[in-house]
This record gives sequence, C-alpha cells and structure tokens, in this order.
Amino acid sequence: MTPDCSRVKYLVAIPTRNEVRAIDRVIDEALSAGIPREDLVVVDGGSTDGTREVVLSRGIKLVDQVGRGKVGAVMTVARLADGYNYVVFLDGDYTYPATYIPELVRAACEGGYDLVIGARKYFEPGSQSAFYRLGNRLLTAAFNALFGINLSDVLSGMYVVRSDILRELAYESRGFGVEVELVAHVVSLGYRVHELPIRYRRRADPRAKKLRVFHGAWIAMEILRMAWRYNPVFTVLFAGALLLVPGLALGAYVAYHYFFTGIKYYVKGIVAIVLTLAGFQSFLLSIISLYLKRVELRLLRLLKSRV
Repeated sequence: MTPDCSRVKYLVAIPTRNEVRAIDRVIDEALSAGIPREDLVVVDGGSTDGTREVVLSRGIKLVDQVGRGKVGAVMTVARLADGYNYVVFLDGDYTYPATYIPELVRAACEGGYDLVIGARKYFEPGSQSAFYRLGNRLLTAAFNALFGINLSDVLSGMYVVRSDILRELAYESRGFGVEVELVAHVVSLGYRVHELPIRYRRRADPRAKKLRVFHGAWIAMEILRMAWRYNPVFTVLFAGALLLVPGLALGAYVAYHYFFTGIKYYVKGIVAIVLTLAGFQSFLLSIISLYLKRVELRLLRLLKSRV
C-alpha cells in the first residue's frame, strides 16, 4: 500500500551553539521552504552569544538540550518526536540549505527509507577545505569497509530519520560521533538507508567553526567502536587481517637477504610465514563474516516487509 506522503508529519530540529550570525537566516529559509512554524524546534547547547534571544524573538520553539555536544541534541530531539513520523536534522550554521527538506522527506516516504542522508556533493567555494574533504572521504571509506555498505557521506549534518529509530539508539557515542552511531544502527539492523546529493555552503560565521582535526581522530575511534558493537566478529577478523602487512614486509626482508646477500634468517622467516598465514586466514574469514552479515540483513528486511 502506497503511503499518503501529503499527511506525513515531520519535525525539523536545528541544533545550535553560538550561531547568532546564522540562526536567523536558517529559520527564514526553513519557513520559506514551507515548514510550519509549530513543527520547527531549535535545540540549544548553551549559547552565550545571543542565539537564544534571536530564536525567541522569532517565535520559534526553543529547547535546552540534555547533556553536551551533538549527541545531547539528538537525544533531546528523540524525546520531542512523539506524534511525528520523521525527524529532520539541520545544522544551525547555515551550511545546509533548508530548501532540501521537502525533497528529503518525500524521498523517505515515497521510497520507504528509514534514513535519508543529505550527502554533500556540490561544494560552494570556501565551504570546506580539501584537507577536511579528504578526511571525510577517508572516514566514510572506513565506515563502508567495516559495515559492508556503500555510502558517500556518513557525517552529514542534514538527514531525515524515522522518529522511532531515534528512540532505539543507545547514545553511546560522544560529540559529533552521533551521526556514525545512527547510521551504524540503521545499517546493522537491516533498516533502509538512502542518500540524496545536496549543496554545501560556507558558514555564515567562519569563526564559529566547531570541528577540528582531533575531532576526525575521535570520529575514527567511534567508527571502530560502533563496528565492535554491531559486528564484533568481522571487526576482530579484520584487525587480524592487518597481520598481512608486517608478515609480507618481514618476508620481503628475509627473501631479499636470502637471494642477494646470502644471509639466512630462519627465525625471522618462520615469523614472517606465521604472520602472513594468520593474516591471510583472517582476511578470508572476514570476507565470509561480511557475506553472512549481508545475508542476515537481507533476511531482516524480508521479515520486516512481511510484518
């Protein structure tokens, strides 16, 4: 049965912290996109620059988030989402155009997707440095490898998710890792995820930039932690497969000296063989584990489609 997407209710949540130069424009754009004022909420993480006053002066609902960081904002929104089919998250720094909201919601409803990510594809000049763009690609590639999926932007700050999924999350991540936890949860439990390409703009206030280089390392650790939580067998085997690197390197060293200098390193040769065999075996088993996980996901989707 095709859902009546014209009657779908969705809440637009805007997490903020010291975004006084951007929030007014974000609100204007959201209202211009047809978002009803009563379905718009700003979740503030302790702004001290006048952001709160701007929101209140516009007559928009303002809620103080529980906890700290982005994860606290998402957790707070989960408690506000009763009565809504979907929740749309939109960063309050004006980098994500609110004009995409209706399109994202329509894609979720008509396509039957549980999570639709606004994947950043069209970058306004000066919106993101090549270094940060490379970091995002590497983190997304690591996520894809560990979770057996093919996404282009798991760290986007604009996405639509079914409201009941927000209530399922354990909220074990910290800070900006909440997007990783959400996508990991959706992918690992057989929910359907989709991406729509969107434009990414420069911040209204470049001085308010919150992401730093160390956040990338922190998010990488969150990806590993989520992989351990949702697919521990594959994670252990994947880590074991890394033994191939020292095994092959040591083997090349031993072979070089054996053939070109006549020096025979028997012990090192045995160690190289053991490491290489263990790594290769772990690599093969990790592929089998990933295949079995995909079979499990297909069965979960099949069961959910028949419920």
